[in-house]
Amino acid sequence: MSMRAPVSNLPVHFDDVTIRAGDVVILDRITLSFSPGAPTVLIGPNGSGKSTLLRTAMGLIAPAQGRMTWAGRASASPARRAIVFQRPTMLRRSAEANLRYALAGSGIARAEWPNRMAELLELVGMKHLGERPARRLSGGEQQRLALARALARDPELLLLDEPTASLDPAATKAIEDVIRAIAGRGIKIVMSTHDLGEAKRLAGEVVFLHRGRLMESGPAAAFFANQHTEEARRFLAGELLV
Repeated sequence: MSMRAPVSNLPVHFDDVTIRAGDVVILDRITLSFSPGAPTVLIGPNGSGKSTLLRTAMGLIAPAQGRMTWAGRASASPARRAIVFQRPTMLRRSAEANLRYALAGSGIARAEWPNRMAELLELVGMKHLGERPARRLSGGEQQRLALARALARDPELLLLDEPTASLDPAATKAIEDVIRAIAGRGIKIVMSTHDLGEAKRLAGEVVFLHRGRLMESGPAAAFFANQHTEEARRFLAGELLV
């Protein structure tokens, strides 16, 4: 049951955006758009700016220079976008109660919460774990619950910061299956990953960052077939970029 706000946040556009932490440049004059469609996957070495790019797209960090717009507007309610961090915090309550907490700010009528919770738990493959204390779930289950919680407000843009980091192959596959299901519902996903295999499996578009700079972006198949920068070629070859 959808309770979507009528105003879109897409496309998200970075126009010559620079982000600094003190004197350190984290993102360096980024111009980039996230539009509706298949998942966009951010790749690049540690410290390349992937997490900062996601937080800026969410509206959590303001540019030091340049301009951010959401559907052409310089500001937009975050109700239609959500972010899941690499290590999400679970409330000290059951999985269902974590969802109820998220639904409390969703605008969805309380009478619809039970159906919405059941729908979300089924979507992430946890329909039999609703009464389990959230902090006693496995790492993969907690990440899936975090995805369900992020979807409680029915966003059109979902930002994921390395959602499978430190997970075993089975848990990684479960998360990837959920991501495909979410994308299949028309929700735009922008995610970072350190796993090139995952990027190949999920990406419709790839964004490659290095030292806070946008080095390459475009359709995933074209990027993996032919890189235009030496940095991208070295990164895909497994070399350490510093």
